[in-house]
Amino acid sequence: MSDLPICPECASEYTYEDRDLLVCPTCGHEWNKTTDGEDAPVGSVVRDANGNELNNGDTVTVIKDLKVKGSSLVVKVGTKVKNIRLVDGDHDIDCKIAGIGAMQLKSEFVKKV
Repeated sequence: MSDLPICPECASEYTYEDRDLLVCPTCGHEWNKTTDGEDAPVGSVVRDANGNELNNGDTVTVIKDLKVKGSSLVVKVGTKVKNIRLVDGDHDIDCKIAGIGAMQLKSEFVKKV
């Protein structure tokens, strides 16, 4: 029938191609065609606003004033954030900012120092 691999998450045989990804309609899992879904998740490379690759432990600078949801605090432009941790999700950086506390940031609003 089809030479596409089965889904590595739920073992469904109903996978399909979407550009350079393989997609499972049963569970919604996506993975690269080049890997078997075992090595790295899709989008595992996180890049800053300038296109530089970010890694755990990097120091970044905020490039835009960011309002903190649920409070009147603002993270100002130029704020340095040390020792970031990369996570999966919409906000792909976990960090602690002095004076504010634990936060999640989007990589598109930071640049690597």
